[in-house]
Amino acid sequence: MAEVDDPLFPLTGEIEAPLVLFRANVCPEWIDEFDHVSFDHYLTISGHANWAFWNWINSPESTIEQRGGHENVIVESTVRYMRELPLGTPIHVTTQLMSYDDKRYLVLNKIWNSGDETLAANSELKCLGFNLNTRRAESWSQKIKDRFELVRGACDRETVV
Repeated sequence: MAEVDDPLFPLTGEIEAPLVLFRANVCPEWIDEFDHVSFDHYLTISGHANWAFWNWINSPESTIEQRGGHENVIVESTVRYMRELPLGTPIHVTTQLMSYDDKRYLVLNKIWNSGDETLAANSELKCLGFNLNTRRAESWSQKIKDRFELVRGACDRETVV
């Protein structure tokens, strides 16, 4: 997914709400026969935002190799569509950590048209801690738990619509 991800952002301890870690222009491969983003590619966009969030929350260990196989997998997703996004439209995604526990987290990604600031879609993703070496679910490290707590504090300041 790195072809359109924003540059990696360091986690400095100061977190803006809403959190924006993914920006792009609507790509030709996301367009369907009706000349707008197809339904499945809203999940692609949300997946890019989740990948950016995961890399950010793990920084400075921002690659799979640096994390030693301690990753997450998306186990559930929902999307709500509100507006069309034609080819070339500049977009950004706001990411809000809604909740987390020892092995899971839930994020709400809102996909915005950056040109007119309208909400095009939102997507909730439930993610599970996963070890690529054992191919099993696993609990978050203490570092990740601490960072989730830091992010939740910032997200609590954001109004959920």
